[in-house]
Parts: sequence; C-alpha cells; structure tokens
Amino acid sequence: MINSTDLRNGTTFLSDGQPFIVLKYTFVKMGRGSATVKVKVKNLITGAITDKSFTSNNTVEDVRTTKRRLQYLYCDSETAYFMDPRNYEQVEMPLRVLGDQAAFLKEGSEVDVLFWDEGALSVDLPPSVVFTVTEADPGVKGNSASNMYKQAVLENGLKIKVPLFINRGERVRVDTRTGEYIERAS
Repeated sequence: MINSTDLRNGTTFLSDGQPFIVLKYTFVKMGRGSATVKVKVKNLITGAITDKSFTSNNTVEDVRTTKRRLQYLYCDSETAYFMDPRNYEQVEMPLRVLGDQAAFLKEGSEVDVLFWDEGALSVDLPPSVVFTVTEADPGVKGNSASNMYKQAVLENGLKIKVPLFINRGERVRVDTRTGEYIERAS
C-alpha cells in the first residue's frame, strides 16, 4: 500500500482496478482541516487523464510494473509493434494508448516500455528526438531581425515551427513533451 502523500510524479498505483501513473502532485493544507492530496493522473490502459483527490491519511494499492528496453518496429492503423532485441519476441501496443507519443517513435529506435501483468502500458520517450526536415519553405533574407518561425514538415509527418534558417534535408532536435523545435542537430 502507498500513502497518498507519497504519490509523487511518476509513481504508479492501482485505483478502482485500473493502473494509473501520477503526472502532477499537489499537497493542500488549509487551516485546521485535514490535508488534501490532489494528483493529475493518466490511466495506463485507456490513456485518459483525470484529476483525483485523497485525504492525507488515505492509501492506494501499489501496482508492480516492470520496464523493458524494446526496439520500435512499425505501426499500422491501430497498433504499434515493438521487439525485444534479446529474444526477438514481438509486443503490440494499441495506438490509442500511445496517443501523441506515437508521432515521436522512429523505426529502429529503442525505448523503455512499461509493463503490467505482461501487458504493455506506456512508452518512456527520451526528452528529445532528432528528425530530418522533409519540407520547408526557404527563409527570406532580411526577415531575421526578430525571432521569426516558419512551418516545416518532418520525416514522421509532424508539422512544427522552425527558425527561418532551417532548410529541407537538415536535422532538427524536437522536444517530445511539447512537440516544439529545440535546436539544429549535427
């Protein structure tokens, strides 16, 4: 059992028979009343994000999860496929569970996959990923007095805003949490 005051970011727990992971933790203590723990959580099966509140003396059931390093192979219209490089076992994960994370998976890249009862729940992406720009309008000389951005399309089909000096064929680093341009990659 986990005390509700120990539900920090990244902690997994079981509530109503469903596994959750804590995205944001807030501890609220008002006057003489009891303290309240408010958490923003993600359901690891459905991918839904909700808010939950607990009193400071509540406990939740601990969920035992494991992480395995798997190689991303490909995806079809409904499922993403991963492979364990040690025993070549394939693992499937529905795209609805991956959500926006699916756009940042590159074929052949290795990621940590979270498992519960031998079922894949989520993917831990690195903070940034490098992609090649496939489409970008040329920057106009003289438009660089302030931070100007233009639309670019990456090799995975993702559309992001990049500075004017980024051209087609260049590699850029993208933040996987926000989907924004970070820097030009070497």
